[in-house]
Amino acid sequence: LAVGACSDTTASHDMSSMSSSPTSPAVGSSTSAVQPAQAHNDADVAFAQSMIPHHQQAVEMSDMLLGKQGVDPAVVSLANEIKNAQGPEIEQMQGWLQDWGASSSTTASTTAAMPGHDMPGHQMPSGDAGDMPGMSGGGMGMMSEADMAALQNAQGAEASRLFLTQMIEHHKGAIMMAQQEVDNGKFPAAVEMARNIVSSQQAEIDTMQGMLDK
Repeated sequence: LAVGACSDTTASHDMSSMSSSPTSPAVGSSTSAVQPAQAHNDADVAFAQSMIPHHQQAVEMSDMLLGKQGVDPAVVSLANEIKNAQGPEIEQMQGWLQDWGASSSTTASTTAAMPGHDMPGHQMPSGDAGDMPGMSGGGMGMMSEADMAALQNAQGAEASRLFLTQMIEHHKGAIMMAQQEVDNGKFPAAVEMARNIVSSQQAEIDTMQGMLDK
């Protein structure tokens, strides 16, 4: 009966009211998609631009470890967890930057933002090439090319130990960056992600420290 009633005039009424009200939500939602995109600040942009390469390096480190033989299964499991958590976050942050019309490159934004852009422009490419400690004034915990090479060349238990040691430092840097976003950010989803990074990566640091102690 309900279906019959719906398929009559009521349906056209329902449909028209439905279509007009979703249209407004749809318009609303596209507007709201635009509004949150605008309701952000420099801290949000800096957070996404810095955290994307940071996460990408963590995924790369995890991939390196997962390609090795003789690694402690608990460490393998942790590397998979890190990849599974950080991969989607990278995509989410890239989407935000696109919505905000911001470059995903820290080099471009820093060069543009800094008046004496020769210096950051000079430091950043070396950072992009992997020599991040030079750029990490805030102690971002990024690994240098030498660090990455050491992990690449390590095998078995040594690879496990090196991965844990490096990832603890890497996570500490991520927590510092995320805490700055929690304190200064404006975009709610970015602040929420930053809070999650602080809590989840601190828990992983504790786990990794426990593994190292054993």
